[in-house]
Amino acid sequence: MDEKDMEQPSMESTPQDEDVLTPSTEPVEELATPVSEVAETLSVSDEDAHEEEAPSAGDEVSHQDEAPSAGDEVSHEEEAPSAGDEVSHQDEAPSAGDEVSHQDEAPSAGDEVSHQDEAPSAGDEVSHQEEAPSAGDEVSHQDEVQPSPTPETTSSRFKRGDLAEGVITSHLPTAVTVDLGEGAVGMIPGRELERMTRQSLEELTEGKTIAVYVVNPHSHEGTIILSVNRAIEELDWQRAETFHKSQEPYEANVAGYNKGGLIVRFGRLRGFIPQSQISDDRKRLLENGEGTMEDRYAKMVNEPIVIKVMEVDRSRNRLILSERTAARERRERRKESLIDELTVGQIIANGRVVSLEDFGAFVDVGGAEGLVHLTEISWKHVTHPKEALKIGQTVKVEVISVDRERRRIGLSIKRQEADPWDDVATTYQVGDLVKATVTKMTKFGAFARLVDAEDIEGLIHISELSDKRVMHPKEVVKEGDQLDLRVVKIDVKNRRLGLSLKRVNSPEWLDRDLQRYMSGQ
Repeated sequence: MDEKDMEQPSMESTPQDEDVLTPSTEPVEELATPVSEVAETLSVSDEDAHEEEAPSAGDEVSHQDEAPSAGDEVSHEEEAPSAGDEVSHQDEAPSAGDEVSHQDEAPSAGDEVSHQDEAPSAGDEVSHQEEAPSAGDEVSHQDEVQPSPTPETTSSRFKRGDLAEGVITSHLPTAVTVDLGEGAVGMIPGRELERMTRQSLEELTEGKTIAVYVVNPHSHEGTIILSVNRAIEELDWQRAETFHKSQEPYEANVAGYNKGGLIVRFGRLRGFIPQSQISDDRKRLLENGEGTMEDRYAKMVNEPIVIKVMEVDRSRNRLILSERTAARERRERRKESLIDELTVGQIIANGRVVSLEDFGAFVDVGGAEGLVHLTEISWKHVTHPKEALKIGQTVKVEVISVDRERRRIGLSIKRQEADPWDDVATTYQVGDLVKATVTKMTKFGAFARLVDAEDIEGLIHISELSDKRVMHPKEVVKEGDQLDLRVVKIDVKNRRLGLSLKRVNSPEWLDRDLQRYMSGQ
């Protein structure tokens, strides 16, 4: 094409008519030969041609170099234009097409065409780049679509606080490397390794799968910072929440104490048992034990304990436990089964005193508590259980009653001891003189324990203290006095012994006393 052709416009139109162009017939005839040459060179197939174009030598034509294009809408410029439905005019290489973007070199046309090297592409939806653009609806470029993974892409699937599993790939004194899978590699820093015990460090062996906590998914050095201690702690919090929901009992050991209660280890966590949640048995030991309160707490350290999780508050680092709830439920379950098993007359050799009350003592007989009434503690006269028993003492008891409806167990300690009244019935007679010590005074008389039979106490009625009128026993005797007394009543069946002070020198017993004296009794 010469300069005249370039200077001569192909159509007469105004700027307003650029959207509708009428091609002239003369340029079409001149372009017949170049179009055929280009067609032979490019070997354009029938499927790659645009139906809207009007090539001069074939159904489907692709134009390059200096060959102008002809179609429904034609724009003539200095170099090689392209053909299409919509035309964009530029200074050097204008093009015409449906939706075509043109660059500095040779464009191409087609619905499903892939061009390489420096040839741009055109089609229904075309994206152009400077070097190797893609074209077509079904075109795939492997070199640029699949970039190699970078630290940013491998660490992007983690965030702070995540728990993950990985395999230890190397263990150095300064760091432990962990393979997290999919190309991600994390590191446990040396500052954490320095705080770990020797046993924990020995467990971090190469090839072992461990749980780790993501401290920082992308540090300033581009690595994933991990923590194994934080992972264990996080798993313990999750386990605590599980026990809180299920209310299953948890067995542990007492780790310490403070003024408010006990401290129990829950894995790596420190749980707290307030005094109000300590079991009744342990509370009695604290209240009635020997030494100071601190000494009593100290004795409980390392003791086994069964607890329930009552509250979990991770934001406040708060884990509240209860021994009382766990012990109560365990005791009730055990009591239900034990009541069905116990029989009257059964002997339990290892009962444990757990509580002392004014009316008696409670004894644990294997998970259930039975009551030893005050009168069943000893053959001696006992005014309070603490005179004969102490909390924690092991005693031998006999089951004397089982009330399955009211779920009560009656026990006796004294029935497992020799009955001293058997000796009273065979040794003493009414009228005998005995020595006794005053142990207690009441409004109606004074109690005195026999010196030769300490398990036996007799009553000196107020009317037997003196021939004179006595308003209160303290007018005549006092506690601790050792007296010569006369036996005036023996009731073995009801276990009662009547004594008298005023009848010691009574003439009615003079002959008996002289006879016993002469016989050496």
